[in-house]
Amino acid sequence: MSKPYMLTYDLNSPGQNYDDIIKTIKEEISDGHWCTYWKSSYLLRSDLTTDQMLAKLKPFLDSDDTFFVTEIVHNRQGWLSDKQWKYIRENIDD
Repeated sequence: MSKPYMLTYDLNSPGQNYDDIIKTIKEEISDGHWCTYWKSSYLLRSDLTTDQMLAKLKPFLDSDDTFFVTEIVHNRQGWLSDKQWKYIRENIDD
């Protein structure tokens, strides 16, 4: 059963290929439900564990890059448009 997650990363080495990371997040990590309203951060649903997500992204990360993922548990707040909150409620929330 998929769960909601917040995943964020920074690629700090020059010349990094964001396309591979983005494709992996959208096609291999998420269950098809994802949104990105921030640079290098995603809200998504996934059937994978956080360890499995990192394993999929690790080939694209260097030692000076950063990565963080956490399960979202009904305690969130933010400054987003009504349209963005609607998508989150209908596609990301439990």
